Amino acid sequence: MTEPRPVPQPQASRSRLRRFFAVAGPGIVVMLADSDAGGMITAAQSGAEWGYRLLPLQFLLVPLLYVVQELALRLGVVSQKGQARLIRENFGAFWAMVATTALIVASFGALLTEFSGLAGVSALFHVPVPLTMAMVVAGLSAMAYFGSYLTVERIAIAIGAFELVFLWVAFQAEPDLAEITREALDVPVSEPRYLYLVAANIGAAIMPWMIFYQQSAVVEKKLKVADLPAARLDTAFGAILTQLVTAAVLIATTATLGGERGGASLTSIGEIAGALTPFLGQEIGKLVFALGITGAAIVATIVVTLASARTISDMLGFDQPLGHRAREARWFYGSYTAMLIAAALIITSGVDLVNLSVAVQVMNALFLPLVLGFLFLLARRLPRPYRLEGGYASAIAVLLAGTGLLAVFTAIAGIGG
Repeated sequence: MTEPRPVPQPQASRSRLRRFFAVAGPGIVVMLADSDAGGMITAAQSGAEWGYRLLPLQFLLVPLLYVVQELALRLGVVSQKGQARLIRENFGAFWAMVATTALIVASFGALLTEFSGLAGVSALFHVPVPLTMAMVVAGLSAMAYFGSYLTVERIAIAIGAFELVFLWVAFQAEPDLAEITREALDVPVSEPRYLYLVAANIGAAIMPWMIFYQQSAVVEKKLKVADLPAARLDTAFGAILTQLVTAAVLIATTATLGGERGGASLTSIGEIAGALTPFLGQEIGKLVFALGITGAAIVATIVVTLASARTISDMLGFDQPLGHRAREARWFYGSYTAMLIAAALIITSGVDLVNLSVAVQVMNALFLPLVLGFLFLLARRLPRPYRLEGGYASAIAVLLAGTGLLAVFTAIAGIGG
């Protein structure tokens, strides 16, 4: 029996690279959606009120974000089932309904923040908000009704890439490194408003719909266990990228407005645009901001609505992915379209967009113990060698429990204060 010839190193590297590009997508899309309009607004508010004091938190959230999404990825690849279906099969219909309800509430809140960001951009360019909402609903409905999963994934990545302009904005702000160090070490844990924004930033980084989306997306993309290494790299790259974008928004806002404890509070999308872009010039700055926030809002809208529609179908026991005819997948397309229309109608009513966006992130933080608990318990039930067990499982349990408790504590303390 002849020994197999070793694959030359350059050829092996090209093979791994091809595998990565074939597998990559769900992790990057969900992470681009993570740095959504609500997250951008929360980061801007954090910088305006507390300077660089919340900057270290953005980087501390990177490993936590990766751990959470890697578990969702693992569950999807190994089980080939969505989160709601796994909860129903392992814990019963009642708990599946509870988890699905939490997802829908969180998703609808997130959808309101995405549409609020788009409405704010409309106001910057004096475009009627109802017209913008109608165009967005029509465009995203057409994309879902006539596109396949891969088409939607490519559209989401292309639009979400506009978020990278915020990295350039932060570089142009020329932040003071000495000031960053001084404020980063100042942690005002006795200030309720600071704790409220800690909760909001945690809720902005880890959202229920992200877990449901990535697990369903890897199933729909038909990823196998052999794809896990490349898919994990996809998720890690996305986790770093999204927190860099969020940190960039905080840095740029702080360089303009922040610095003093309990400083400025932003009340409109226009104020955020003005805070982020004065060093770019009014017209260029407005355009750059509009591209970034629009990219963030659209990709998050795609992820949020697809996650909710898939989960509702999953909970009811229907296999209704993208690409099915609307008549064959009534629950999927019906819930997808209904969410878009309902959110558009609420946004045209003229609600306080900035406070709404921050409040939604705090609500996400309050949902974290439930969502992370199910994620951990389901990962413990996977077959070996993919099961979460041993020392790693203990470390993950401590990490997730600590995160859930911190999120709830800071949210309640902030609200109570």
